[in-house]
Amino acid sequence: MALNTGPHSTTVASPWVDQPLTVPLTSSALTLALGGGKGAHLARLARAGLPVPDGFVITTAAYHRFVVANQIEAALQAALASGDPSDPAALEAVAAAIRDRFARGSIPQDLAEAIAEAYRALGSPAVAVRSSATAEDLPDLSFAGQHETLLNITGEEALLRAVVTCWSSLWTARAIGYRARNELEQGDLALAVIVQRLVPSEAAGVLFTANPLTGKRDEIVIDAILGLGEALVAGQVEPDHYVVDAATQRILRKQLGAKAVAIVPRAEGGTAVLPVSATTRQALPDDRIIALARLGRGIAALFGTPQDIEWAWAEGQLWILQSRPITSLFPLPVNLPPTPLQVLFSVGAVQGVREPFTPLGRDFFRHLAAAGAGYFGVRRTAATQRVVLEAGERLFVNLTGIVRHPLGRRLLRQILRVAEPATGELLETVWNDPALHPVWPRLSPRTYWRIARLLQRLIRGVVLNLLRPAHRRAQIQQHLNQAIAMYLQRQAQATTLGERVALFEETPTLIGKLILPWIVPTIASGMAALQLLSRLAASLPDGQRLVLLVTRGLPHNVTTEMDLALWQTARAIQADPAAATYFLQAAPDVLAVELHAGRLPGAAQTAIDAFLQRYGMRGVAEIDLGHPRWRDQPEPLMRVLQSYLQISDPQRAPDVVFARSAAEAATAIEQIVTGLRRTRAGWIKARLARWAARRVRELSGLRETPKFTFVRLLDAIRDGMLASGHALASAGVLDHPDDIFLLYAAELRELAQDPGRDWRALISTRRAAYQREMRRRQIPRLLLSDGRTFYEGVAPPANTNGNLLIGSPVSPGVVEGIAHVVFDPHRERLAPGEILVCHGTDPAWTPLFLTAGGLVMEVGGLMTHGSVVAREYGIPAVVGVDQATRRLRSGQRIRVDGSSGRITVLDD
Repeated sequence: MALNTGPHSTTVASPWVDQPLTVPLTSSALTLALGGGKGAHLARLARAGLPVPDGFVITTAAYHRFVVANQIEAALQAALASGDPSDPAALEAVAAAIRDRFARGSIPQDLAEAIAEAYRALGSPAVAVRSSATAEDLPDLSFAGQHETLLNITGEEALLRAVVTCWSSLWTARAIGYRARNELEQGDLALAVIVQRLVPSEAAGVLFTANPLTGKRDEIVIDAILGLGEALVAGQVEPDHYVVDAATQRILRKQLGAKAVAIVPRAEGGTAVLPVSATTRQALPDDRIIALARLGRGIAALFGTPQDIEWAWAEGQLWILQSRPITSLFPLPVNLPPTPLQVLFSVGAVQGVREPFTPLGRDFFRHLAAAGAGYFGVRRTAATQRVVLEAGERLFVNLTGIVRHPLGRRLLRQILRVAEPATGELLETVWNDPALHPVWPRLSPRTYWRIARLLQRLIRGVVLNLLRPAHRRAQIQQHLNQAIAMYLQRQAQATTLGERVALFEETPTLIGKLILPWIVPTIASGMAALQLLSRLAASLPDGQRLVLLVTRGLPHNVTTEMDLALWQTARAIQADPAAATYFLQAAPDVLAVELHAGRLPGAAQTAIDAFLQRYGMRGVAEIDLGHPRWRDQPEPLMRVLQSYLQISDPQRAPDVVFARSAAEAATAIEQIVTGLRRTRAGWIKARLARWAARRVRELSGLRETPKFTFVRLLDAIRDGMLASGHALASAGVLDHPDDIFLLYAAELRELAQDPGRDWRALISTRRAAYQREMRRRQIPRLLLSDGRTFYEGVAPPANTNGNLLIGSPVSPGVVEGIAHVVFDPHRERLAPGEILVCHGTDPAWTPLFLTAGGLVMEVGGLMTHGSVVAREYGIPAVVGVDQATRRLRSGQRIRVDGSSGRITVLDD
């Protein structure tokens, strides 16, 4: 690049005009906006007295001066608009065009002089020149390695060249693509440049104050090489690897790397790569390893979060070159100590909810846990209970008490084997940890008495259900409807925010008194009957497949009834040719707008209104109080209805499919009974199997009733809170009615008493945290209090070349079809016969099942919602498939074997 310095730049009225062009590295003025992420962090380290090399920062104001003086902004925006972030070639072309504009630019004379003056004040030494963007080293995005670093720069002219190179590195293809993938705004970015005295290091490397692979917060991990650290960053050398216990400062493990090359400064400037022979030579002495670990621990304490630190060692002195958050770690619950070891289980793993929960939605479950503690004579509040915890804006259940209880451990294993086998497998890896050794808890006689009474009540309910299943089912449904009616009356009487918050806090206790004593025995009864039938059929050659067939087409399932009601809605639209034509041609978002305005063609408006009257409270992630419902966002329903209207084969009509599934179940029962009659004591086994099968058919369909009831209660709470939200938004207290869900119940009580306080800053912070967590791609199934995280499900077998995926078979049958990977049912429409591939499902997903040819899920087990519904509809299904949504692609032809758990990729 030819260096150009131009005339004094003209003044432009912008926020950065009055900002300094260079700032000492110790200045408190170095905020994220002025000094970029790296600069702000280094300034904080320097002010804290940590060993940071002397230097200064060329601020973002200087970047803006250069861009404006060279009229780069318009060209930059045009280039960005012309590129496709998903096309690597297009991205490279965009980056090349932008960087060329920077290379041909002229540094204004006053700016060049300001940089040179700061360099002279430093003593004009050899320096390291590092980029520091305003969108890097953030809590959730590090941008590590995305921008330029230039080492051993000597002289003013070389420094100015290096500065322009750093500025232009804001627009490398990798940086543009990284921001696009993480949905970051690209228009208002800027980049500062850090200039520091070069450390001619004998050894250098990186330090993580938590183990980045396992997540353990009590392990410090250090990688070290010889020479300058750039060889490690560039991946040119195999480093030494040291692991240090954070508490004792004891070296736990050392693994020496080859360290075959070293980057060293050249006398004339720049660097050289030299071969070295250091396989048996330790890059950093033991005492320096301990000292470095101690430094790292202090830096993590300074920032309050685990850090990724670059360091150097020269002439016996350790230097800190930069520090950023370790963004790959999943956060731990606040105030959760690493010891005693705690085991946390993801609620989303069972419920198929990957999104974060709103604060009020999380708060409801904390109140629910506090109410549950009362059953065991333990007084807890939402704030003091430690069963439901929050991490990464999501919910985790503390299983430690169950894992450490000898009986609870056995019971948990059985439940996970059915509900979430992949998590059960992961839990097996920590069973033998000494910190989780099972012990019999010391409970008071009063607690034992409470537990005994609770068990007696539950057992009594199970016995009554099994003796008179049809009568009890009707009785249970009547009781639940009466409880809901009573609750709705109370909800209607709560007209102020204070009254609604009070009802919110009372609802978990009402659930315990009115609903759980009826629902839990019902679920247990259906599962007990199914387990009995499974044991009886185990001796038959095809027994387990037949047992799964018995659960097809189950009656009395509220989710199935909902799906069939939606099918009837589609039929009503189809009966009106004009309505059907309009429906198929219009975009789902347009249909949603027309629905809300009451302008859909007559048959469609009437039919959909009737459906929403009954089921409008359902939606994706519906267990989160703050998440929109179908009545709020009906676009996914519009897509499903469009799919239904495309079903031309009468045999694929959902009601026909369901009836066929019920007939298959009846046939399977007869096959089991006939097979058992041929075995020893067959007549007894056959009668018992028929008895169990009848109860499976009568009671297992009620498995969806608890959630349906729960969602109806949440909907009532949501309606009340939204009414208050609208009133507060109209009064100017909130910006939007939905803001009310970004506050906890205790805060809403304060808001009710003091609406004049400015709540916007807190709400804005909460919304930013929610949006940040929406970008998180992996959610652990298990999380331990020492930071260890477990993500994987059932791993694929060896030597499959990626063509074979293995999971848990949950709905028998084999189907071949086109895979359709769906992350958000709000935005996807499934064509008839396509195989639905997703992370997990809740009832809001099940309308897709009526057009799906098969189902593949990353989470779940035999009794998971998606599994149950798949069996009822006769759809082959495999669940617990590790990273299925990444390993399979939409458009691939695959075979799903719901009997063996094997998924085969047939072609790409």
